[in-house]
Amino acid sequence: MPRAVDGTRRHDRRKKILERAKGFRGSRSLLFKTAKETVARALQNSYDHRKQRRRHFRSLWIARISAECRNQGTTYSQFMNGLAKAHIVLNRKALSNMAIEDKAAFTALVEKAKEALKA
Repeated sequence: MPRAVDGTRRHDRRKKILERAKGFRGSRSLLFKTAKETVARALQNSYDHRKQRRRHFRSLWIARISAECRNQGTTYSQFMNGLAKAHIVLNRKALSNMAIEDKAAFTALVEKAKEALKA
């Protein structure tokens, strides 16, 4: 009777890594060792970039709010300070969306922020 030497487990492990490496260029998708290194790096990058995506969206929202604030004759920092003093709590995503889609409501917020700064 022949001796079994880790056949299916080894094959399954390699197959899983090579399947994840599909679409990579050259030997990165064909050779197990290079595929393993590339897949490990790709998984780490995908984890990191999920975190970075949140940062990028926040900076995008801030840029949009800032642009509309400047159209209204104030700066982003003065606007946010005025909102805090007026006890208006809205996140940057909602403010950005409002600046794009509902300019009248955003203008009203800017006016309230300016009043709160004067008081």
